[in-house]
Amino acid sequence: MKLLVTGGAGYVGSHCCKAFAEAGWDVTVFDNLSRGWREFVQFGEFYEGDIMNPDDLADAIAKVKPDAVAHFAAFAYVGESVTDPGLYYRNNTQGTLNILEAMRDGGVDKLLFSSTCATYGVPAEMPIHEELPQSPINPYGWSKLFVEKMMWDFSAAHDMQCVALRYFNAAGADRDARIGERHDPEPHVIPLAIRGAMKDDFTFTILGDDFDTRDGTCVRDYIHVEDLADAHKRAIEYMAKGGASNYFNLGTGNGTTVKEIADAVERVSGKPLPRRVGDRRPGDPPALIADPTKAREVLGWVATRSSIDNIVQSAWNWHAKEV
Repeated sequence: MKLLVTGGAGYVGSHCCKAFAEAGWDVTVFDNLSRGWREFVQFGEFYEGDIMNPDDLADAIAKVKPDAVAHFAAFAYVGESVTDPGLYYRNNTQGTLNILEAMRDGGVDKLLFSSTCATYGVPAEMPIHEELPQSPINPYGWSKLFVEKMMWDFSAAHDMQCVALRYFNAAGADRDARIGERHDPEPHVIPLAIRGAMKDDFTFTILGDDFDTRDGTCVRDYIHVEDLADAHKRAIEYMAKGGASNYFNLGTGNGTTVKEIADAVERVSGKPLPRRVGDRRPGDPPALIADPTKAREVLGWVATRSSIDNIVQSAWNWHAKEV
């Protein structure tokens, strides 16, 4: 199996590259390093290119001749998408159109797409199953939903196999602490909580404590990044066996509040976590919890590493090396 992995130098992409390489597959990372890290490219060849440049994509596909493209090259900050929506529609939506057209022209017929639960917006039911209406409440979610629509259209018109994995909150780090979660700036709750426990000069901020949840803070379904990587590997295998275009939620079915995350960081680290309450983040729904039944039944996938303490422990080990 030969794979071209766009965004493979980023957080989720690099962990998936590790899983792909461990499966014995031939991996080439395609990344412009604008938000990825060269030192995360440890599990295959590297092609420095930009999904906004069709010539880069055409050249990479011609050289690699991949059996499939795994696509992670997206911007993923909800707040940033609200303040700069054009950035998200250009990179996430137009960039993926460039990938689809390059695949069509280069004879590649399998696309695995890193989608998101943000396409559901504020869901009508909880937990969230795949057939619920998709109605995003921020440009990030819309940019991903537009990509899904393009995928289904290309699948029908050009006989492509396309799989969208709508995952919930990726968290944790490689069990060997070789790669982990690093963003600049860092917007995600677990790395920020860990920073608050590690550094005396940083106070962890809870973004809103007046949501309609059990303790007033946002509820999210945190999924270990290694569990996500396993699901991506299974989705590639599903397509290789002739599986039709499809979409799957990736989560645990359990929700954790921000306050519970803070408590877990204190429990794992043995250190106090100073915290304060700030304003809500624009575009945040109060709760997002997955129903992972379809992924279990079709892909045979079950999250096995996603207890909140295991997630926080693996993240703590990674960030302790980064300090």
